[in-house]
Amino acid sequence: MRLSAVQNLLSFSLLSKNVKIKIYRTIILPVVLYGCETWSLALREERRLRVYENRVLRRIFRPQRDEVTGEWRKLHNEELNDLYCSPNIVRVIKSRRMRWAGHVARMGERGGVYRVLVGKPEGKRPLGKPRHRWEDNIKVDLQEVGCRGVDWIELAQDRDRWRVTCECGIEPSGSLKCGEFLD
Repeated sequence: MRLSAVQNLLSFSLLSKNVKIKIYRTIILPVVLYGCETWSLALREERRLRVYENRVLRRIFRPQRDEVTGEWRKLHNEELNDLYCSPNIVRVIKSRRMRWAGHVARMGERGGVYRVLVGKPEGKRPLGKPRHRWEDNIKVDLQEVGCRGVDWIELAQDRDRWRVTCECGIEPSGSLKCGEFLD
């Protein structure tokens, strides 16, 4: 079944919202997020993913009548987030990326992935601003959860502390205060 056919199911009025959310979480999200652990996202790509998720959620929750005017209207992004009650797609990507980073860091020097991560490419680099690297995204993700100036490879060696750090990245509250745990 194609992804567009599954998305059309979300507009089907006979399905309950709970079934539509389960379809989204079990069929659509895994397809969209396949391999997201290795993505190096720019802000533009993060915004496009949020737009996509909001479009899908609008199909699920349908337009609602405005209480004041009685006219049908699309739900605002904040209303969609309140109704969905799960972390947004970008937070899920960041959490998965951090989990994978911990796995790679614990591999040590014997793993080929680790060598690619810490290795320095040879040759000349292209003109212009350097592209955002995967490791740069990990460092930004750690700053968002309150881990500034921490060596993330060393932090990832302790599985329990790293797991809590990764889970802080998907807290729906918006207040990411995991730095206290790491002190």
